[in-house]
Amino acid sequence: MTFYMFLVFIHIFSAILGMGPGFVMIYIVTKATTMTELRHAYVIRNRLHIFVMVGGTLLLVTGLWMGALNPYLFHAGWYVTSLILFLIALGFGPTVLSPRSKPVKALLKNYAGDDIPDEYYVLSKKLFFYERIENVIFLIVIALMITKPF
Repeated sequence: MTFYMFLVFIHIFSAILGMGPGFVMIYIVTKATTMTELRHAYVIRNRLHIFVMVGGTLLLVTGLWMGALNPYLFHAGWYVTSLILFLIALGFGPTVLSPRSKPVKALLKNYAGDDIPDEYYVLSKKLFFYERIENVIFLIVIALMITKPF
């Protein structure tokens, strides 16, 4: 196995490790019916987010490393487009998702009852809207990586 093939292996493994859990993070919390369940679902979601961060970092590092080893990739439209979309999706975390998740986290921490308040649904709807956009971006990146259409 060449070093480049090793990087491809790590890159694909990282996509599974990082993107797989990312696609189910919304679903995990939508099935909760009480605040106790919802809090537990968010604990699970936060644990899965570690995989997303590690996988995403490895994806970026291995993708750029493969580009450095084969500079012609920086002239391939699918590669450049994938890289730009991936960076946009990574930027969603601190700029779009974090500001929308802070009120949800505060509500989970401070709410005293066991019924899920209507305010949670309003806040989570906004958060999940942007998470779905991010998931679509990642699906486009995956499709570009597989098909290499241009």
